[in-house]
This record gives sequence, C-alpha cells and structure tokens, in this order.
Amino acid sequence: MNNQKQLLKVRDLKQHFPIKGGVFGKTVNHVKAVDGVSFDVYEGETLSIVGESGCGKSTTGRAILRLDEPTSGEVEFNGTNILELKKKEMNKFRKDMQIIFQDPYASINPRQTVRQVLTEAMEIQNSYPKTERKEKVLELMERVGLGPHQADRFPHEFSGGQRQRIGIARALTVDPKLIIADEAVSALDVSIQAQVINLLKELQRDYNLTYLFISHDLGVVRHISDRIIVMYLGKIVEIADKKSLFDNNMHPYTKALLSAIPSTDMEKKRERILLKGDVPSPIDPPQGCRFHTRCPFATELCRTEVPELRNADGMQEGHLSACHHMEAIRSGEHKQTVNA
Repeated sequence: MNNQKQLLKVRDLKQHFPIKGGVFGKTVNHVKAVDGVSFDVYEGETLSIVGESGCGKSTTGRAILRLDEPTSGEVEFNGTNILELKKKEMNKFRKDMQIIFQDPYASINPRQTVRQVLTEAMEIQNSYPKTERKEKVLELMERVGLGPHQADRFPHEFSGGQRQRIGIARALTVDPKLIIADEAVSALDVSIQAQVINLLKELQRDYNLTYLFISHDLGVVRHISDRIIVMYLGKIVEIADKKSLFDNNMHPYTKALLSAIPSTDMEKKRERILLKGDVPSPIDPPQGCRFHTRCPFATELCRTEVPELRNADGMQEGHLSACHHMEAIRSGEHKQTVNA
C-alpha cells in the first residue's frame, strides 16, 4: 500500500468522554473510548477495524468525521488537518467523507420518500444542477438495486436490506472519496449481508471509493478488506494486510478473535481460545498492556509497561503488533502463565 496515495492520516487520536458528578456537575473522570490510535488509509483500499463491543471502533469512525469532537490528535484528509477547521470549512470536506450507519431506519427521515432523502443530500452540498437531480436519483436507485417505481415510497415500506441500500445511495449522492461503513451489514440476514458486501465492492471499483469498514464480524471483514486493524479497549493491538493477519497473526487477542469464527471445514477447524474475565472498564483501564488481565501469556512486564505497536522480526513489513512477547508466542516458546 505504500506506493498508493495516502488519503487519510490519523495520529494519536483520542476520544475521552467526561463523566459528570456532584452537586455542581463537575467532571470527575473520563471514559477513554479511544486512547491514542494512529493509522493511514490509502486511496482505493478497504481498511477494516474489528474488535469486541466497546473497543472504540465506532467511536474512532465518528471522531474522524467529527460527528463527535475528538479530545485530541490529528486527522489529515488529503493533507489537511480537519480537526483544526471551523464549522464552515469542515462542511466543504463533508462532501468527500460520508458514513453508512448500522441502523438505516434510524438514520433516514421516516417522513421523507426515497426521492426526497436523496434530493435533500444533493441540495445540501449542491452536488448536481437542479435540472439533473431527478434523473440522478433514479440512476442511483438503480445502481444500488432499487427500482425507479420505489422512489416515492417511505422508509417503512422497505425491508432492512433495502433501507441499507437507500443509505448507500444517499452516501453516493455527493460523490465522496471516503466512506466509513459503521457496522453497515451487522443487522442484516446472512444472505442479504453477502448481497450488500458485493454491492459495496462493485461500487468501490466503479466509483474509486475508499472504505473504512467497521465491524465485529471477522467473516465479513475477511471478504471485503485489504488491511485490518484489531482494537482492544481503545488501543490498536495489531494491524496487517488481510492474508498476513489471518495466516500469521501475532497478538493473543487477535488469535482469540479468529478462533471464534465459525467453520464448516472439520479438517481446518481451529481450537477455540476462551478468554477469561470481562473487558475492563474504559474509565479505569489496566496499567501496562491493557489486555494483560485476560491474556494467558501475561508476565510482570505486561503489567507494568505499555507495549509499542511494532513490526516483529521476520514478519511482513507493515504487519504491526503491540505485544511484548509476540515473537516467543509465535514460535511457541513462550509458556502460558496464570494471571495473578
């Protein structure tokens, strides 16, 4: 990916939500939802973010788009740090950065027809001349698999998969460069998921789109991704291209996630790795490696020092992991320890 144009650059992004308390409603603590993540997204690729619920993946997507104002960090889009822009300046960039939400019914105005939903998006960004908008609406509907006879129907008259297609069409109305898909297929039936994923891949090819795909489903992520980020408790624990992550993963948390993928192939069926305990609170995350409270390989070093996101010896360039013992774990030399 290094020879491709860098579209998005995220550096040390943090999203800490204040907790109010006391008579005067003072800030007494913070929920560290995203706590210093850094990565790049290259033009034309699909970079996915995976992890358990509460790991910060959706918050990362919202912070990049400034739907929630980040606490700190840098987000460069085409070389411009958009976190420094004022509201009017930021509105110009929103045309190039769109989002597909998990629940299309909640994100679409129930009082508007499909035609009105798509036309409104064009009007806000003035993306097409008025004389062309009616034709463009029908063109986009057909492109996402909806018929022109459905243009004057309301959202409640569509199925969940059809509503998600409306959400995709709305994102396309302003000719974006980057689309953040936040759990875009998680609420759909498996057969419909496959249809929508295939549609997204076709649109990416035809419109030269770049995706930041957020999901907890590694089966879906494996089908659509070029590279994958694994997050745990607000931190990135591993990042690699798809093949390297699935074939040569190095972080214990990644191994546990991959072991949970259902398989019908009895010969290649993985041994399930069951993690002990619950995910710690993001209000008071553990010292050192945040995964050490659930990791079977944790040592005193893991409990005291934060591991760097680094390239392991002998591994593909760009395959980074945040684990003190990843080389030993990979080679099988590291003996399991019992957490204190």
